Amino acid sequence: MHRPNAKDLLAGGLFLAFGVLFFVLAQGYPLGSARRMGPAYFPQLLALVLMAIGAATSLRAFIAPGPPIGSFALKALVLVSAGVLLFGLTVEAGGLAVATVLLVAIASAASQQFRPLPAIVLGVGLAAFCAVVFRFGLGLPFPVIGFWR
Repeated sequence: MHRPNAKDLLAGGLFLAFGVLFFVLAQGYPLGSARRMGPAYFPQLLALVLMAIGAATSLRAFIAPGPPIGSFALKALVLVSAGVLLFGLTVEAGGLAVATVLLVAIASAASQQFRPLPAIVLGVGLAAFCAVVFRFGLGLPFPVIGFWR
C-alpha cells in the first residue's frame, strides 16, 4: 500500500471541517422548503456541497499518489495573516481606504519580489476601487477615511 497524498488529505479535511462548521452554525435558523427557502436553506446546501468535495478530495488522497509536503513559507503566512488582522482592527477607526492600503502593503511584503512603490500604488488603487464599489456603489456604512462618512 502506498502512502496517501498528504496535500489532498489535508485539503479534504479542511473542506470537511469548514462544511461541518457551517452546517452546524446554520442549524439555528429555520430551514424552510425548496419552494419557500428559509435563511438556513442555502448555507446548509453549500455546507453539504463543501462536505462532499472534502470527502471526494480525501478519498482521492488514497487513490492517487502524490509528493510529500515540503516546507512552507512561514514569513508569507505570518505577513498575510498579520495584514488581514490589521485590516480588521483598523477598518473602523482608520477607514476602508487606510485599512486596505495597510493590508496590501503588509501582505505584499510576503513576496520574494517585493518592491515598496508598486505595493503602495496597488494599495491606493485597490482602496479607491473598494471605496467606489462598497461605499458609494453599494452604500455600505464603511467610513472611507477615518470616522468621516
